[in-house]
Amino acid sequence: MAPGSIMMAPICLVENEKQQLRVNPEALNILEEILGPMVVVAIAGLYRTGKSYLMNRLAGQNCGFPLGSTVQSKTKGIWMWCVPHPSKPDHTLVLLDTEGLGDVEKGNPENDSWIFTLAVLLSSMFVYNSIGTINHQALEQLHYVSELAKHIRTKSSPSSYEIHDSAEFVSFFPDFVWAVRDFTLKLELDGCPITEDEYLENALKLIKGLSTKLEMSNQPRECIRKFFPNRKCFVFDQPTSDTELLHYMEEVSENQLDLNFQEQFQKFCSYIFTHVKAKTLREGITVSGNGLRTLVVIYVDTINSGSIPCLENAVTTLAQLKNSEAVWKAADHYSQQMAQRVQFPTDTLQELLDLHAACEREAITIFMKHSFKDDKQEFQKMLLETTEKKKDDFLLQNEDASLKYCQAELRKLSESLRESISRGTFSVPGGHSLYLEAKNKIEQNYELVPRKGVKAKKVLQSFLQSQAPIEESILQADKALADGEKAIEAERAKKEAAEQERELLKQKEKKQQQFIEAQKISFKENITQLQEKMEREKDELLREQKKMLDHKLKMQEELLTEGFTNKYEEMNKEVNQLREAVQQTKSNRSTAISDGLIEAGSVLTAVLPEFLKVFGVGLVGLGTVMKYGNGCIQ
Repeated sequence: MAPGSIMMAPICLVENEKQQLRVNPEALNILEEILGPMVVVAIAGLYRTGKSYLMNRLAGQNCGFPLGSTVQSKTKGIWMWCVPHPSKPDHTLVLLDTEGLGDVEKGNPENDSWIFTLAVLLSSMFVYNSIGTINHQALEQLHYVSELAKHIRTKSSPSSYEIHDSAEFVSFFPDFVWAVRDFTLKLELDGCPITEDEYLENALKLIKGLSTKLEMSNQPRECIRKFFPNRKCFVFDQPTSDTELLHYMEEVSENQLDLNFQEQFQKFCSYIFTHVKAKTLREGITVSGNGLRTLVVIYVDTINSGSIPCLENAVTTLAQLKNSEAVWKAADHYSQQMAQRVQFPTDTLQELLDLHAACEREAITIFMKHSFKDDKQEFQKMLLETTEKKKDDFLLQNEDASLKYCQAELRKLSESLRESISRGTFSVPGGHSLYLEAKNKIEQNYELVPRKGVKAKKVLQSFLQSQAPIEESILQADKALADGEKAIEAERAKKEAAEQERELLKQKEKKQQQFIEAQKISFKENITQLQEKMEREKDELLREQKKMLDHKLKMQEELLTEGFTNKYEEMNKEVNQLREAVQQTKSNRSTAISDGLIEAGSVLTAVLPEFLKVFGVGLVGLGTVMKYGNGCIQ
């Protein structure tokens, strides 16, 4: 399913029956077919607060996600609607509508927490929908955000230097939008007008006090500030004062809605479409439809097993899938481009090897773009092996085309010679001289044939070898020549044959040297692009760490301003750990890349054909890698 394709209606993605989560295979099949980046907007909130209406309008429809007009929650589990993004070509907008939180018909509140957690994990923008105002009660109802730290892990095996999990949430959590419905207050603070965002930030300020109740009240505030650095707020008037219309919102036309609500809603939609980003993982990896499918399965299976979803494990699993796809895309591009650009037979071997180098370079670029966490270069090695095999196939096709073409041309050029031999034209005194003249003319005409290809000399030699017994017979039968002259002519013929053999041997050696040079170019291209990718990844890691550090420093400043000196000091440990991590990344950057390239060189050298290893290409490659690591690309 291409990004421009349309799902006519939503489908249940994660079913929630009897407090048990189950992924819908039909929805997975849809995701698997979607190409390109996924822009994922998820919404959560208490049941019967109008979440589904917001999502339907984001899809450009009045109906789709069930709205319901009774006190019962309509949406169960997580429903999905994939539509083309209205302003980002080749992107798919994925809308996730979650079942209402706090449904009195539920027996297990933990189930709500997992639905909330899944919505956060899967989305690139998370909308929390509530009614009334952002007050103490509204924040207490958002206790699910306080439980994220115990429902998500970032690392599979924490190290002694690892920053606490929740400190790393900012590097992969979605942007946070709070939508306040049926808002009736004036946006004022101490008699001065304020923006919606200022209203939210003021509501998130911590309340001073030492009681357990205040600590509990501050927890969701603190967690929202800690986990979601990018926050936005929208307030909405009631859609209409007509209570009857509110029960049938899916049938209400836009002009029946309150003008203020229409403007507010347009502003909300415009912000979502403009600011929502493609779903990414750490290191800036963009998630495709198949990638989102994999994440859903991993997270739900983990939850059902009683474990806690781990980002590192999910990324590792997704990396296997993405890297396999990257190899396929790169290899397919190589095959297509070679097939389009090669005209068999090529004039020279070098012409084909140059085309191979150009197409392989493009294939490696595609692989580097789509692969990630290929730390041991298993998949890059797989691509190298694949392109080597495909190159060998093209070489064989080229040789076969050259062979057939040259044989056909020689057959045409030697037709008159064969007829003359059959007629006995050369069985006369001086016949040998006539024969040589005819044979030389064939060779001269053959030399003028364009684009004979790599088998030109081999085919000519085979032709001349097939003529040798005939020439000897004509020579011996030529009565115009004395025995001594015949011996000289026979010796000349032998020398010509020997010269042909030497030419073929030189051609073979040249061919082998061209293969070696081509392999060096291939090896160098793999290492060069790998180095560039490693540098980008290190830069991305440094950006993530700086982003976390900046966020912590900003939180510290806010806490100090609000008078929470103790919390400010408690955060010092995390800040210092982040500073240390940033410094380590900076200082170890070159060494880590150098070590990685040396190891990669060892892996990729194993792909080289044995005869190339004998010529020392492996050692040359490894030596080059070590130089690359020191920034001396040669």
